[in-house]
Amino acid sequence: MKVRSLKKDKVNVVTLGCSKNLVDSEVLMGQLRANEFEVAHESDKDDSNIIIVNTCGFIDNAKQESIDTILRYAEAKESGQIDKLYVTGCLSQRYKDSLEEEIPQVDAYFGTLELPQLLKKLEADYKHELIGERLLTTPSHYAYFKIAEGCNRPCSFCAIPLMRGKHVDRPIEDLVREAKRLASMGTKELVLIAQDLTYYGLQHYGERKLADLLRNLSDVDGIEWIRMQYAYPSQFPMEVFDVMNERENICKYLDMPLQHISDNMLKTMRRGISKRRTIELVDQIRQRVPDIALRTTLIAGHPGETDQDFQELYDWVEETRFDRLGIFTYSHEDNTHSFTLEDSVPEEVKQERADAIMELQQGISVELNEEKIGKIYKVLFDRKESGYFVGRTQYDSPEVDNEVLVPADNTYVRLGDFANVKITDASDFDLYGEVVA
Repeated sequence: MKVRSLKKDKVNVVTLGCSKNLVDSEVLMGQLRANEFEVAHESDKDDSNIIIVNTCGFIDNAKQESIDTILRYAEAKESGQIDKLYVTGCLSQRYKDSLEEEIPQVDAYFGTLELPQLLKKLEADYKHELIGERLLTTPSHYAYFKIAEGCNRPCSFCAIPLMRGKHVDRPIEDLVREAKRLASMGTKELVLIAQDLTYYGLQHYGERKLADLLRNLSDVDGIEWIRMQYAYPSQFPMEVFDVMNERENICKYLDMPLQHISDNMLKTMRRGISKRRTIELVDQIRQRVPDIALRTTLIAGHPGETDQDFQELYDWVEETRFDRLGIFTYSHEDNTHSFTLEDSVPEEVKQERADAIMELQQGISVELNEEKIGKIYKVLFDRKESGYFVGRTQYDSPEVDNEVLVPADNTYVRLGDFANVKITDASDFDLYGEVVA
């Protein structure tokens, strides 16, 4: 008589969307590993019988990607290739009822804050002693570091508060403990993320504490770079730049999504800041930290954006010369304030405006990069690819910014290590160089 062997469950976690989602997946995977599950992240192998899709619901393109991914695995379940399919994350939080109706093949849907319930469904325990611990999916030398959850900002176009809830801080002592653990595992760079770094401290401490947090993290042995992403411009805690100047391991880098510059658009978007104040803020930041790299994100084609508004945006980008810049076309998101307005800008016009900004930024980026030729920069190397060792300066965040390429044919650098690199050539979004002693 043949006895069927019991195959151990293996979970494949598929992450869509932003780095904040990636951290959520890493925490989930850490919990699963602690419950003795075999777990993989976005595995190409077909050896997982349980799939968990961590979805994004931010804008139309992201939502479609999430739906397509769920449908692909739903088909795999129907054909017997997998046993169980679970969906979590922002899309699931926002559209759970309709998803359950439209894609019933999914075994269960969970919201953004329902990790304990998801684990229970898998007959796993939520281990409170693991809070702050996770299974890194990035190269071990850098980690995204989420300091808060949710958002209290009233931006008219944004659905994040609908998916992530109100702003909740993580206490400084918990974050320092996590940073020490990461450092002990070889992490050298922390990329601070939240829906809004600027707000940090107000919920838990009653006052803005980002500068205090930076000082505490800066003291952790082994952490050589700390960079800030997703900082809201309104009521920015300027003492942060004092810390940046005091501490060598605080990168002279700031990602501050400004979205627009015309007063008409800033008011319509409910940004809580004016054109004059925005320009003053950028000037003040550059005065305090002259060599800072400023990254921003913009929106083209928001309801009510006129040709004049866009020209104002274009002229301002040309004049301000951001080091890094990205732009989205406006997505008409239901249950946001902007959804009550007519989506008045045609899609082709939105795209034309976004393309015009990116073409302008490409030229700016070439000029700024060419100014770096002949200079020496400290570079952290992330990977080897197409005959080059590929790294970043302190002025560049992983995956979204410029990279430094060093030919691998006559040079060797160890991935995850720093080296001094002399820049020998530059293109629009890449620097080329050679390692120097």
